[in-house]
Amino acid sequence: MSVAGSAYILADLERMARAKNYLAWQGRMVVPELGARVIEVGCGIGNFTGLLLDREAVLAVDVEPECVERVKQRYAKHPNLRAFAFDMDGRRYADLERFRSDTCVCLNVLEHVERDDDAIRAMASVLPAGGKIVLIVPAFPALMGPIDRNLGHFRRYTKASLVRLASDADLKTKKLRYMNVAGFFGWWINSHIFRREEQSERQIEFFDSLVVPVASRVEALVAPPFGQSIFAVLEKP
Repeated sequence: MSVAGSAYILADLERMARAKNYLAWQGRMVVPELGARVIEVGCGIGNFTGLLLDREAVLAVDVEPECVERVKQRYAKHPNLRAFAFDMDGRRYADLERFRSDTCVCLNVLEHVERDDDAIRAMASVLPAGGKIVLIVPAFPALMGPIDRNLGHFRRYTKASLVRLASDADLKTKKLRYMNVAGFFGWWINSHIFRREEQSERQIEFFDSLVVPVASRVEALVAPPFGQSIFAVLEKP
Protein backbone atom coordinates (compact mmCIF):
# COMPACT_ATOMS: atom_id res chain seq x y z
CA MET A 1 0.00 0.00 0.00
CA SER A 2 1.28 3.47 -0.85
CA VAL A 3 2.02 6.13 1.76
CA ALA A 4 -0.79 8.24 0.30
CA GLY A 5 -3.19 5.29 0.53
CA SER A 6 -2.22 4.62 4.14
CA ALA A 7 -2.74 8.27 5.05
CA TYR A 8 -6.18 8.23 3.40
CA ILE A 9 -7.25 5.17 5.36
CA LEU A 10 -5.93 6.58 8.64
CA ALA A 11 -7.88 9.79 8.05
CA ASP A 12 -11.03 7.75 7.42
CA LEU A 13 -10.48 5.77 10.62
CA GLU A 14 -10.14 9.01 12.54
CA ARG A 15 -13.44 10.26 11.09
CA MET A 16 -15.23 7.01 11.89
CA ALA A 17 -13.88 7.05 15.47
CA ARG A 18 -16.40 9.81 16.14
CA ALA A 19 -19.34 7.65 15.02
CA LYS A 20 -20.01 6.33 18.53
CA ASN A 21 -23.57 5.16 17.89
CA TYR A 22 -22.56 3.22 14.80
CA LEU A 23 -19.70 1.61 16.71
CA ALA A 24 -22.12 0.63 19.48
CA TRP A 25 -24.49 -0.84 16.87
CA GLN A 26 -21.70 -3.00 15.49
CA GLY A 27 -20.85 -4.02 19.02
CA ARG A 28 -24.40 -5.17 19.78
CA MET A 29 -24.28 -7.45 16.75
CA VAL A 30 -20.72 -8.71 17.01
CA VAL A 31 -19.78 -9.01 20.69
CA PRO A 32 -22.38 -11.69 21.60
CA GLU A 33 -20.81 -13.96 18.94
CA LEU A 34 -17.30 -13.77 20.37
CA GLY A 35 -15.53 -16.25 22.59
CA ALA A 36 -13.06 -15.65 25.39
CA ARG A 37 -9.89 -15.40 23.29
CA VAL A 38 -10.29 -13.14 20.28
CA ILE A 39 -8.11 -12.23 17.32
CA GLU A 40 -9.10 -8.88 15.82
CA VAL A 41 -7.96 -8.98 12.20
CA GLY A 42 -7.44 -5.44 10.92
CA CYS A 43 -7.65 -3.54 14.20
CA GLY A 44 -6.90 -0.15 12.62
CA ILE A 45 -6.42 2.48 15.32
CA GLY A 46 -8.45 0.46 17.81
CA ASN A 47 -11.92 1.92 17.33
CA PHE A 48 -13.54 -1.46 17.95
CA THR A 49 -10.78 -2.94 20.11
CA GLY A 50 -12.05 -1.19 23.21
CA LEU A 51 -15.26 -3.25 23.09
CA LEU A 52 -13.24 -6.47 23.29
CA LEU A 53 -11.17 -5.80 26.37
CA ASP A 54 -13.47 -7.67 28.74
CA ARG A 55 -12.31 -10.89 27.04
CA GLU A 56 -9.70 -13.20 28.52
CA ALA A 57 -7.27 -12.36 25.70
CA VAL A 58 -7.32 -10.04 22.67
CA LEU A 59 -4.80 -10.22 19.83
CA ALA A 60 -4.99 -7.11 17.66
CA VAL A 61 -3.48 -7.53 14.20
CA ASP A 62 -3.00 -4.97 11.44
CA VAL A 63 -0.86 -4.57 8.33
CA GLU A 64 0.07 -0.99 9.31
CA PRO A 65 2.75 -0.75 12.05
CA GLU A 66 1.58 2.79 12.84
CA CYS A 67 -1.88 1.49 13.65
CA VAL A 68 -0.49 -1.25 15.86
CA GLU A 69 1.57 1.26 17.83
CA ARG A 70 -1.52 3.46 18.25
CA VAL A 71 -3.46 0.52 19.65
CA LYS A 72 -0.66 -0.40 22.05
CA GLN A 73 -0.52 3.16 23.36
CA ARG A 74 -4.28 3.62 23.46
CA TYR A 75 -4.85 0.49 25.58
CA ALA A 76 -1.53 0.27 27.37
CA LYS A 77 -3.21 -0.44 30.72
CA HIS A 78 -4.82 -3.68 29.53
CA PRO A 79 -2.52 -6.68 30.05
CA ASN A 80 -4.89 -9.00 28.19
CA LEU A 81 -4.15 -7.18 24.91
CA ARG A 82 -1.33 -8.08 22.54
CA ALA A 83 -0.84 -6.31 19.19
CA PHE A 84 1.06 -7.45 16.09
CA ALA A 85 1.87 -5.92 12.69
CA PHE A 86 1.87 -8.27 9.72
CA ASP A 87 0.17 -8.90 6.40
CA MET A 88 -3.15 -10.70 6.29
CA ASP A 89 -2.15 -13.18 3.59
CA GLY A 90 -1.63 -16.04 5.99
CA ARG A 91 2.15 -16.40 6.10
CA ARG A 92 2.46 -15.39 9.76
CA TYR A 93 -0.84 -16.55 11.18
CA ALA A 94 0.88 -19.68 12.47
CA ASP A 95 2.59 -17.35 14.97
CA LEU A 96 -0.80 -16.86 16.64
CA GLU A 97 -1.63 -20.54 17.18
CA ARG A 98 0.10 -20.59 20.55
CA PHE A 99 -2.51 -18.16 21.96
CA ARG A 100 -5.32 -20.74 21.52
CA SER A 101 -7.87 -18.24 20.26
CA ASP A 102 -11.47 -19.29 19.67
CA THR A 103 -12.72 -16.39 17.52
CA CYS A 104 -11.50 -14.13 14.74
CA VAL A 105 -13.34 -10.85 14.22
CA CYS A 106 -12.75 -8.91 11.01
CA LEU A 107 -14.83 -5.77 10.55
CA ASN A 108 -14.74 -3.81 7.30
CA VAL A 109 -11.31 -5.19 6.46
CA LEU A 110 -11.69 -8.25 4.22
CA GLU A 111 -12.52 -6.05 1.22
CA HIS A 112 -9.02 -4.54 1.51
CA VAL A 113 -7.33 -7.92 0.98
CA GLU A 114 -6.70 -8.91 -2.63
CA ARG A 115 -6.74 -12.64 -1.85
CA ASP A 116 -9.64 -12.75 0.56
CA ASP A 117 -9.78 -16.53 0.18
CA ASP A 118 -6.26 -16.82 1.58
CA ALA A 119 -7.19 -14.46 4.43
CA ILE A 120 -10.24 -16.52 5.42
CA ARG A 121 -8.26 -19.76 5.33
CA ALA A 122 -5.51 -18.17 7.42
CA MET A 123 -8.02 -17.10 10.07
CA ALA A 124 -9.58 -20.54 10.12
CA SER A 125 -6.18 -22.20 10.42
CA VAL A 126 -5.58 -20.81 13.93
CA LEU A 127 -9.03 -21.72 15.28
CA PRO A 128 -10.15 -24.98 16.88
CA ALA A 129 -13.17 -26.96 15.71
CA GLY A 130 -16.22 -24.88 16.57
CA GLY A 131 -14.24 -21.64 16.35
CA LYS A 132 -15.92 -18.66 14.72
CA ILE A 133 -15.00 -15.98 12.21
CA VAL A 134 -17.23 -12.91 12.62
CA LEU A 135 -17.34 -10.50 9.70
CA ILE A 136 -18.82 -7.22 8.61
CA VAL A 137 -18.14 -6.48 4.94
CA PRO A 138 -19.47 -3.89 2.47
CA ALA A 139 -22.42 -5.12 0.42
CA PHE A 140 -23.43 -4.89 -3.24
CA PRO A 141 -20.92 -4.30 -6.05
CA ALA A 142 -23.34 -1.72 -7.49
CA LEU A 143 -22.41 0.61 -4.62
CA MET A 144 -18.73 0.64 -5.56
CA GLY A 145 -17.52 4.20 -6.05
CA PRO A 146 -14.59 6.60 -5.58
CA ILE A 147 -14.57 6.24 -1.78
CA ASP A 148 -14.23 2.47 -2.09
CA ARG A 149 -11.38 2.78 -4.54
CA ASN A 150 -9.58 5.41 -2.45
CA LEU A 151 -9.90 3.16 0.58
CA GLY A 152 -8.29 0.32 -1.36
CA HIS A 153 -11.41 -1.86 -1.61
CA PHE A 154 -10.98 -4.73 -4.04
CA ARG A 155 -14.67 -5.64 -3.91
CA ARG A 156 -18.05 -5.35 -2.30
CA TYR A 157 -19.86 -8.56 -1.42
CA THR A 158 -23.20 -10.24 -1.93
CA LYS A 159 -24.65 -12.89 0.35
CA ALA A 160 -23.96 -15.46 -2.35
CA SER A 161 -20.32 -14.47 -2.79
CA LEU A 162 -19.75 -14.56 0.96
CA VAL A 163 -21.34 -18.00 1.32
CA ARG A 164 -19.19 -19.23 -1.55
CA LEU A 165 -16.06 -17.81 0.08
CA ALA A 166 -16.90 -19.62 3.31
CA SER A 167 -17.72 -22.87 1.56
CA ASP A 168 -14.45 -22.84 -0.39
CA ALA A 169 -12.63 -22.56 2.96
CA ASP A 170 -14.66 -25.48 4.40
CA LEU A 171 -16.51 -23.19 6.80
CA LYS A 172 -20.18 -23.28 7.73
CA THR A 173 -22.23 -20.08 7.40
CA LYS A 174 -24.09 -19.85 10.71
CA LYS A 175 -25.51 -16.33 10.39
CA LEU A 176 -25.84 -14.01 7.41
CA ARG A 177 -27.80 -10.78 7.24
CA TYR A 178 -27.74 -7.35 5.69
CA MET A 179 -27.45 -4.29 7.89
CA ASN A 180 -27.79 -0.52 7.48
CA VAL A 181 -30.52 0.10 4.90
CA ALA A 182 -30.16 3.87 5.28
CA GLY A 183 -26.45 3.65 4.61
CA PHE A 184 -27.18 1.77 1.37
CA PHE A 185 -28.92 4.82 -0.08
CA GLY A 186 -26.37 7.26 1.33
CA TRP A 187 -23.44 5.31 -0.12
CA TRP A 188 -25.13 5.02 -3.53
CA ILE A 189 -25.73 8.79 -3.62
CA ASN A 190 -22.12 9.49 -2.63
CA SER A 191 -20.83 7.02 -5.23
CA HIS A 192 -23.05 7.80 -8.21
CA ILE A 193 -24.50 11.29 -7.72
CA PHE A 194 -21.94 13.34 -5.81
CA ARG A 195 -18.98 11.15 -6.80
CA ARG A 196 -17.38 11.91 -3.44
CA GLU A 197 -13.73 11.03 -2.92
CA GLU A 198 -14.03 10.67 0.86
CA GLN A 199 -16.67 10.45 3.54
CA SER A 200 -18.00 13.78 4.73
CA GLU A 201 -17.63 14.52 8.44
CA ARG A 202 -21.02 16.26 8.38
CA GLN A 203 -22.64 13.24 6.79
CA ILE A 204 -21.07 10.93 9.35
CA GLU A 205 -22.24 13.16 12.21
CA PHE A 206 -25.79 13.37 10.81
CA PHE A 207 -25.96 9.64 10.17
CA ASP A 208 -24.54 8.71 13.57
CA SER A 209 -26.61 11.08 15.68
CA LEU A 210 -29.98 10.95 13.90
CA VAL A 211 -30.18 7.86 11.70
CA VAL A 212 -28.34 5.11 13.58
CA PRO A 213 -30.37 5.26 16.83
CA VAL A 214 -33.59 4.65 14.89
CA ALA A 215 -32.24 2.31 12.20
CA SER A 216 -30.44 0.03 14.65
CA ARG A 217 -33.60 -0.47 16.71
CA VAL A 218 -35.75 -1.20 13.67
CA GLU A 219 -33.25 -3.63 12.17
CA ALA A 220 -32.94 -5.44 15.51
CA LEU A 221 -36.63 -6.30 15.15
CA VAL A 222 -36.80 -6.92 11.39
CA ALA A 223 -33.89 -8.17 9.30
CA PRO A 224 -33.64 -5.86 6.25
CA PRO A 225 -33.79 -7.26 2.69
CA PHE A 226 -30.69 -5.26 1.72
CA GLY A 227 -28.18 -2.90 3.30
CA GLN A 228 -24.84 -1.16 3.02
CA SER A 229 -23.10 -4.04 4.80
CA ILE A 230 -23.35 -7.77 5.46
CA PHE A 231 -22.94 -9.28 8.91
CA ALA A 232 -21.79 -12.91 8.90
CA VAL A 233 -20.77 -15.58 11.38
CA LEU A 234 -18.75 -18.48 9.97
CA GLU A 235 -17.89 -21.62 11.93
CA LYS A 236 -15.06 -24.10 11.58
CA PRO A 237 -16.41 -27.67 11.59
